Amino acid sequence: MESYIQSLLTELYEAGQANDAREQERGKKMLNLEPDTARLMSMLVHSSRRKRVLEIGTSNGYSTIWLAWAVRAAGGRVISIDRDEQKQMQADANLRLAQLREHVDLFHGDATGIVANFPGPFDCVFFDADRWSAPRQLELLLPKLTPDVFVFADNVLSHPDEIADYLAAINALPDFEHIVVPIGKGLSVAYRAG
Repeated sequence: MESYIQSLLTELYEAGQANDAREQERGKKMLNLEPDTARLMSMLVHSSRRKRVLEIGTSNGYSTIWLAWAVRAAGGRVISIDRDEQKQMQADANLRLAQLREHVDLFHGDATGIVANFPGPFDCVFFDADRWSAPRQLELLLPKLTPDVFVFADNVLSHPDEIADYLAAINALPDFEHIVVPIGKGLSVAYRAG
């Protein structure tokens, strides 16, 4: 990864941490991925040459930059959804600073409604937003997933009660291998081989 992107990511993470320590209202927090979690996910996406990644929960674009960098070499794209227009504006600006904006399509609105209308196919999905909606979103996305697909979700260890229904849904899927990696706030990694 280029040094200017690494520097930007460090700056965004530190600013997000400072913001989240200051803000009491959940909607104003950035809630960025932990750097090691982002790095692991980026490595998996990059090494497996994913080309069509769906991210649910853009925030300020921290994880989006990691994903966009990961798909760039394979000519891929990231589609990222967030309900907060201000955060999406920040993500847009940050992706431009990273010189990765042309690899990302940003969508604003309710993710469940948006994914219902996306045609797919997706070879990677990352859930990092409203954990209660993730099981329904997964259900809507299943017919739109490629046979060879990664499905990630963050906050497995930090919010076990909130993500329990999602984990039950992913564990019930046939043909998927699933593991929780104890990194950052806990990363759920599910993989189906084509």
